[in-house]
Amino acid sequence: MVAGEASGDLLAGLLLGGLRSRWSALTAVGIGGPQMAQHGFEAWWPHHKLSVHGFSWELLRRYREILGIRNQLRDRLLAQRPDLFIGVDAPDFNLGLEASLKAQGIKTVHFVSPSVWAWRAERMEKIRNSTDHVLCIFPFEPALLQKNGISASFVGHPLASVIPLDPDRAAARRALVLDDADDVVALLPGSRSSEISHLALRFFRAAALIRQARPATKFIVPAVPGLKALIDRLAVESGTAPYLTILAGQSHLVLAACDVTLIASGTATLEAALFKRPMVIAYHMGWLSWQLMRRKQLQPWVGLPNILCEAFVVPELLQDQATPEALAQGVLAWLDAKHQAPAKIEQLQHRFRALHQELQRDTATLATDAIQKVLQR
Repeated sequence: MVAGEASGDLLAGLLLGGLRSRWSALTAVGIGGPQMAQHGFEAWWPHHKLSVHGFSWELLRRYREILGIRNQLRDRLLAQRPDLFIGVDAPDFNLGLEASLKAQGIKTVHFVSPSVWAWRAERMEKIRNSTDHVLCIFPFEPALLQKNGISASFVGHPLASVIPLDPDRAAARRALVLDDADDVVALLPGSRSSEISHLALRFFRAAALIRQARPATKFIVPAVPGLKALIDRLAVESGTAPYLTILAGQSHLVLAACDVTLIASGTATLEAALFKRPMVIAYHMGWLSWQLMRRKQLQPWVGLPNILCEAFVVPELLQDQATPEALAQGVLAWLDAKHQAPAKIEQLQHRFRALHQELQRDTATLATDAIQKVLQR
């Protein structure tokens, strides 16, 4: 198995639980993180080795290292010939590796369809050549893939089963020592160092502006543990450290407790939607990455909640629009709605609840059933 970042590690850990319940003697090795390790996964390389951001200078700087890891992993797997390879997301790394393994007769499964419905539709042929089956986390994906000759099945989104349909906000606030009446903003500037480098200062400067308008607002930052030192440093640099509560992990507890989140586009936005929280989605990347993405973008939305609802149910502020001032205004609009127009928030929560129910399936069992069929072919 290979998971290339924190969100993939989480999904792979949930999948491993189902696999082990079916095959208790399972041995799982490859590239992964702490969630996978909890299920007995042996990481030959840690997942953060693959975490890069767009077509950035970091990617160019680390290209040879990442290519070297993939080549070493490929050679090791071809020598050991596992019964199955599962690539979890990280398509730029995994699809090429899967193609090499499949060509040598090793069965391959890809968990989480690449977003060919959002951008880079040309990937269809690469997916078809790389994998024996795709485990899809969104209900509209299998038909699209099957139309292009790719075996696929909808297994639900694992997070929809992990996150309660009705999160206990009061309990989360007690755990974080927050009052019920507090205005609480969660700041999630990403799970990769490059994302944080682009977004954290913008988020912290937005927090300063929000605090000017609403001095009693509480700000909590659930940092990826390995990147907490970077976030701490940027908080000090921005001058906002004295009124930020920066935690190591605990993003689900923070999302359950908050009133609104300012959040980087990615899997975390879906987690926020499953917690039924209003949000402002932001993203910023290098100029070249942005130009390439814009040319390949197929939908008007970037944030997963908006894509799945097929509407701008929450604001998106991307690239040059993601200024501290605009981010602060977006968050303040949700806080104003909390106090003056709660029906607006209730309507959003109703949409997110319906989305949650649509995505909620027994993912571990459905995925394991599909994997068993691949192994039996």
